[in-house]
Amino acid sequence: MKLEILRPGFATTVQDLGRPGHAALGVGRSGAADRGSFRLANRLVGNPPGAAGLEVTLGGLVLRATAVTTVAVTGADCPLSKGGPNGPITLRPGEELALGMATTGLRCYVAVRGGIDVPPVLGSRATDTLGKLGPPPLAAGMLLPVGPPPPGFPTVDLAPRAALPASPVLRVTPGPRRDWFTEPSRLLSTVYTVSPDSDRVGIRLTGPPLDRTRHDELPSEPCVPGSLQVPPSGQPILFHADHPTTGGYPVIAVVDEGDLDIAAQLRPGQTLRFQAS
Repeated sequence: MKLEILRPGFATTVQDLGRPGHAALGVGRSGAADRGSFRLANRLVGNPPGAAGLEVTLGGLVLRATAVTTVAVTGADCPLSKGGPNGPITLRPGEELALGMATTGLRCYVAVRGGIDVPPVLGSRATDTLGKLGPPPLAAGMLLPVGPPPPGFPTVDLAPRAALPASPVLRVTPGPRRDWFTEPSRLLSTVYTVSPDSDRVGIRLTGPPLDRTRHDELPSEPCVPGSLQVPPSGQPILFHADHPTTGGYPVIAVVDEGDLDIAAQLRPGQTLRFQAS
């Protein structure tokens, strides 16, 4: 069983739940940016939660099955050429599945029963776009091997989900360099806009700059997913799935792990706010 990529869309990568535990080597966790949507897609086809699938940015993916298989699409809302989101879809040999452009949200997840069976790197099949680990981003003509189907069968045939918030509020805890800023509380009173210059490494935000009390150099120090790092421009950068393990700018706050799935679906031009956790 293989999946043939006819059109990769804007940016489609193979992802699983990442490769945690290698920060000391300078290797980030990576993996699916919206982990909840990714796990749900696997559940809908009967896979274990960490089976490798596809992360599709904005949509546009077209694939073809070479044998009978079951897939599921979750995450951002996008039209499908067959079936519907958040439920199993059966593809017969030669049948295609096309994902249209997402209407809300940013990232869709495609799980296939058996999982994408590319070779693991450091125990993971995830594509790390910063560290250049794992398989390359998808291109037209690629054939992705699919693993053997799991022994169990899907236990649900539809999993409706709440609509994504138009202007989300992300919970934060104080960061290690909060005292480097003249008014750190301004972070909680500002409405930020997502910049088009955002990706899996970080989400750049625009708004009134956060002024610093200190302007000396900061040695690189460890960073975790959700770190809000503030460069000299005063515009925060929210570190996400493929973030570096260290950073040289002060971290004013850290977004709660439970809200990173919402952050993964933020589109350029969308607004958001922060609140104390």
